[in-house]
Amino acid sequence: MPPATSSARTSWSTADGRCGSNWKLEGWKLDVRATKGSRGMNYRRLGRTGLQVSEISLGTVELGLDYGVPVGGEHLRPPEERAAHLLNRALDLGVNFIDTARGYGASEEVIGRALQGRRKEYILATKLAPIREEGQGDQELRAQVKASIAESLRMLQTDVIDLLQLHHAPVDVVRRGRVQAAARDAQRAGYVRFIGASTYGEEAPLAVLEAGGYDTLQVAYNLADRALAEKALPLAQQQDVGVIVRSVLLRGVLTHRYAHIPDQLAELRSAVAQLNSLVGAEAGSLPEMAYRFVLAHPAVNAALIGTSRLDELEAALAFASRGPLSPALLARIGAITVSDRRQLNPSAWPADLGEWQGSRP
Repeated sequence: MPPATSSARTSWSTADGRCGSNWKLEGWKLDVRATKGSRGMNYRRLGRTGLQVSEISLGTVELGLDYGVPVGGEHLRPPEERAAHLLNRALDLGVNFIDTARGYGASEEVIGRALQGRRKEYILATKLAPIREEGQGDQELRAQVKASIAESLRMLQTDVIDLLQLHHAPVDVVRRGRVQAAARDAQRAGYVRFIGASTYGEEAPLAVLEAGGYDTLQVAYNLADRALAEKALPLAQQQDVGVIVRSVLLRGVLTHRYAHIPDQLAELRSAVAQLNSLVGAEAGSLPEMAYRFVLAHPAVNAALIGTSRLDELEAALAFASRGPLSPALLARIGAITVSDRRQLNPSAWPADLGEWQGSRP
């Protein structure tokens, strides 16, 4: 989109008259790489946005919050120095898509400080803070959206968000379209380039695609939870909506730690054990199979790795470099199912699962 005019931008300025760092929107051009980068990274077109994104991209919830299940007494959130090293090393390795959110604690602030001077090297996606829609007029709703975007711009030390996503977009909010309309104000003003939605479950992704007007869709999809492959993913591909996949390892379930999944999730544990039995010459570990499975779907443009550890990022990049899984292995994976959908939803897991044992993969 063309740079915004000064009159369009005036009402979106923060208190000090700026919306970020000295990095300017005027004359802006992202340094994107070709489909095959010089570092060996593969890049995929993010649907109708036309952006070329690294097929392994970085999710940053763990850089701002204590997220996931602690193992061996290890702190989940890394010191900022280590987080900054991870972010910079990710760019050095060819990762050019970073996903964060207003709701990810200090994540936006950490990214903004760590990547000063490198803004043109990556595509930046964030998500709105929780928006209260009930009982709010259009003006009040727009004020909430505006405040969330302005704070993201300030924390990220930037003047533009490449991809703004509705966070945990409920079906009714998507169908009413008021939040999306408010986000369009920022897009018209030049502070947002594209608009997407991050969804949960099976109904919400379809609602996003039926509503139209969204450039991207972020969903959970993995070896164990393949429900979206039936309708949502093919429809997204048909509409040229970019697909970003999270929960590739299902909160660590799709690793060697699966054996320690508690009895409350016995069916899930059994299914992952069956998936693990497929590990062999083609895919040497569950995590490798998980990443290559997700990237094998033609609708998927980027698989997010949510990690605070460089070795895990490097492993995911190595897995992706080996290409998609064979049709024969994909067929064997497809025969393994979990009938209790609640066991595939981490938010529905029992609150007290204890501490999973063993070192992190």
